[in-house]
Amino acid sequence: MISLSPKRTAFLGVSLVLLTMAIAGPAQAHHPFAMGDSSELNAFQGLLSGIGHPLLGPDHFLFMAALLFLGLSKPKEWILPLVALGLLGSGLSQVIPIPAGLETAGEALVSLSLAVEGCVALNLLPTRILFPCITLHGYLLGAAITGAEPTPLIAYFTGLAIAQTSMLLVVSLISERFVKMIGISWTKILAGIWMGIGFAFAWSVVIP
Repeated sequence: MISLSPKRTAFLGVSLVLLTMAIAGPAQAHHPFAMGDSSELNAFQGLLSGIGHPLLGPDHFLFMAALLFLGLSKPKEWILPLVALGLLGSGLSQVIPIPAGLETAGEALVSLSLAVEGCVALNLLPTRILFPCITLHGYLLGAAITGAEPTPLIAYFTGLAIAQTSMLLVVSLISERFVKMIGISWTKILAGIWMGIGFAFAWSVVIP
C-alpha cells in the first residue's frame, strides 16, 4: 500500500494536471513561437523564441522537469555541463543541419529521452546518459532557427541559455526536498509516467 499525506496528494495532483495538459497537444505545442522564415527574425523575436521553446515545448519542458526526481547527488554541479551541452547541440545544428526526411526521427528520439530519464530514475541506465540526451534536445531546438541572421541567432541562443539555466537552477534548489517528500514509491511511479509519456509522444510523432 502507498500512503499519501495531504501535501503529497496536492503536489502530485498538480503534477498530473500539468502532465495531462502537456499530453493533450504535444504536436501543436512543440514549437510555441512559430517562426516561419527564420531569415526574417529580429533580435527581440529571436530572444523570445529562445526563451519560449524549452519552456513551452512539452517534451523539452518535461525533460528538464524530470531532473527533479532523478536523485542527482549534487544537482548544482550538473547545471553548467547540461546548459553547455544543450547549447553545443544547438550550435551543431547550424553547422550540420538535420538531413531532409529525418526531422520526424529526430523529434521521436527527443520524445524517447523522457523514457530514458525514467530508466535513469529506476537505476536501469547511468545518469551520464543525460548528457547526449540534452545535446539532442539542443540540436532540435537549434534546428528551428536555421537560416537566421547572426543577430537574431545570437539572441535566440541567449534565450535558450536563460531558459535552460533558470529551469536547472529551480530544479537544483528543490529536487532534494521533492524526492524526500514523495518518497521512493512515488519516484518509481513518476518514472513510469515519464516513460509512458515519452513513448506516447514518440508514437504521436511517428504515426500522426
